[in-house]
Amino acid sequence: MVTVILKYGISEILKGRIMTRTIQIRKKGSITIPMELRRRYRIDEGDPLTLIDLGEGFFLSPRRSVLPKLVAEIEALRQKNNITLEELIQGVAKERSK
Repeated sequence: MVTVILKYGISEILKGRIMTRTIQIRKKGSITIPMELRRRYRIDEGDPLTLIDLGEGFFLSPRRSVLPKLVAEIEALRQKNNITLEELIQGVAKERSK
């Protein structure tokens, strides 16, 4: 919360422009990140997060390599649309030449 206040100011939080949620820590220290945020930031089970100790609070941020997820999404779309790898490469080359 400290980081949010420093970056955006308390008025932005009070106006509802910044999402705030109250979550609880469970018995073994686990938390549940709201589904809306997991979808927005594409956080899946097993994804690493970075925890930064700010002294009077902490900041939790997705730590991800975007490339593996991007490759998986492209591959899923390629298969769904029955596009061969060669067609995909040719299409990319065509778009780059524009």
